[in-house]
Amino acid sequence: MNGITASTALWYASRATGVVSLLLLTAVVLLGVLVNRQGRLPGMPRFVVTGLHRSISLLSVAFVAVHVGTAIADPYVSIRLAAAVIPFTSAYETFWLGLGAVSLDLIAALIVTSLVRAHINRRVWRGIHWLAYAAWPVALAHSIGSSTDMQRGVLLWLAVGCSLMVAAALIWRVARAAREVPRAERAAVALAQVRLAQVRLPTDRFEEADLR
Repeated sequence: MNGITASTALWYASRATGVVSLLLLTAVVLLGVLVNRQGRLPGMPRFVVTGLHRSISLLSVAFVAVHVGTAIADPYVSIRLAAAVIPFTSAYETFWLGLGAVSLDLIAALIVTSLVRAHINRRVWRGIHWLAYAAWPVALAHSIGSSTDMQRGVLLWLAVGCSLMVAAALIWRVARAAREVPRAERAAVALAQVRLAQVRLPTDRFEEADLR
């Protein structure tokens, strides 16, 4: 802490909030991938999962906002506000900061469409919602490319760990989806089960009568 001054505090704040934002966005993606069609996780009711997902999402947005704000305010480099929202317009680290702007725009699109969800088509909302998942790999690339701290040591292993967890979750989700009954066949399966139950019902009654 002895080396931190008023001029370097913003630099450290930007880097720290960037790391925390990556962790929170990873948690949001993991929850989004792991929940089933009913919005539940094993052993957790739906309202708990929904509340947890919403809380972590809002917290990640708050940290992203602080990360962007401190990066713009940091006098060490010159990053204009427009460069934070318009991809690839920054004079400093054009490509890597451009990826950060793309990720920010995707997150902003998700927030705006969620606020007006009742007024837009459900398919449009779901399309944008799924597109927003692209914000995570883009943010990961931005973090590693724009920060030398993320390219070595503990922070690099942290980024690798986040990548492995998301990859494992995706593999689990795909494998689980492959085992599930296709939606088009669910009605037929349910009808067959009902018919089977109706066939068994008279037999069960005769067996009960014989036992008596």
